[in-house]
Amino acid sequence: MKKIVFSDVDGTLLNRRHEITPRTRQAIEKLQKKGIPFVIVSARSPSGIYPILDEYGFKCPIIAYSGALILDEDRNALFHRGMEKSQARKIIEFLEANRFDLAWSAYSVDQWIVKDKSDPRIMEEERIVKAQAMQGSVDAAADPQINKILCICSPSNILEIEEKLKSAFCDCSIVKSADFLLEVMEKSITKAAAVQWLCGRQNISLADAVAFGDNYNDAEMLETVGAGFLMGNAPEELKGRIPLHTLDHNQDGIYHALSRLHLV
Repeated sequence: MKKIVFSDVDGTLLNRRHEITPRTRQAIEKLQKKGIPFVIVSARSPSGIYPILDEYGFKCPIIAYSGALILDEDRNALFHRGMEKSQARKIIEFLEANRFDLAWSAYSVDQWIVKDKSDPRIMEEERIVKAQAMQGSVDAAADPQINKILCICSPSNILEIEEKLKSAFCDCSIVKSADFLLEVMEKSITKAAAVQWLCGRQNISLADAVAFGDNYNDAEMLETVGAGFLMGNAPEELKGRIPLHTLDHNQDGIYHALSRLHLV
């Protein structure tokens, strides 16, 4: 029986200081010594994920942009899918025409494009993910496809923006990844679909997969695997939907769940 472990990053793998706790780090090391793959699954770009791996000195496959880009542990692309630039332009034009209070970002492979690098919301995102954005339009992307559009919103208006985007762009995958972050991707892109794809590639049953997450964009992934654990810091609404819970991201939630499963 082959096992595999998937983990979201923000609010799950990283604590409130954006660090991996020592026990969680040790758990990852024990998994890898046993030959159990550990896979990062994040809405972040590769350049927002690799500094974590470099800082803590381990390698693993990554699922970036919530599944639009999958790379192996040697950073080779295994899967890549996005929306056409024309579609990305329509979405951004819609956001700007409605004068929503937000900062948008467009991501393509490992390019991060923003309208205004001096926007404090973008500057804070750069600080958190330890990556640098470039100012411009979607036409600046070298690749013909845009993997994701991110809207950094106010928690007070994110539900309104989400509702209007879903009404206007029913052919897109639109999901909250935090109470102020809204992700817009090509329709078929979800963390759950990426987990299914990678398990199929590695010939591992979904029933033998474990996953960790803390927010709405993780819910389907947690429901897809055999053991999907919701972090203690997750929204209360999700706690009624996802049956398996663990401690929060500041209290070694990943470590404790893996211990319960006798994997570490």
